Amino acid sequence: MPVIHILVSEFNEPIPSRLLDGALRAFKDKKIPNLQLVTTRVPGAFELPLASLWAAQILEVDAVICFGVVIRGDTTHYDYVCSETARGIMNVGLETKKPIIFGVLTTENEQQAYDRCRDDQTNKGYECALAALTMIDVKTKLR
Repeated sequence: MPVIHILVSEFNEPIPSRLLDGALRAFKDKKIPNLQLVTTRVPGAFELPLASLWAAQILEVDAVICFGVVIRGDTTHYDYVCSETARGIMNVGLETKKPIIFGVLTTENEQQAYDRCRDDQTNKGYECALAALTMIDVKTKLR
């Protein structure tokens, strides 16, 4: 019975929630028996690495999915948040040896973000859900 924890950034709402909706749609489409989902909100994308570490270490999860969005502004803040969030999420996966799926949109503008969370299979949340299931399967096969 797979357990997946989904972390959703509250910053730049409603985009992260639309990514969550895409993931939930993917799980429904795949009809995974006894799938357990836990969802937790965090303040922003920068908080996702630490929250994913806690989820992977404290909870009995098979994978963690991190949803957020960082939209470029007029300062270099975007560059720091994007790179450190990506690096942090990657490091958590390597440290915990669990799939920590990077579902953080990094876009030039708000329209690009909305284009990536449509109500169909092109939704990046949908793709992240499938990636989590695939990685759980890969780990199971390698045992």
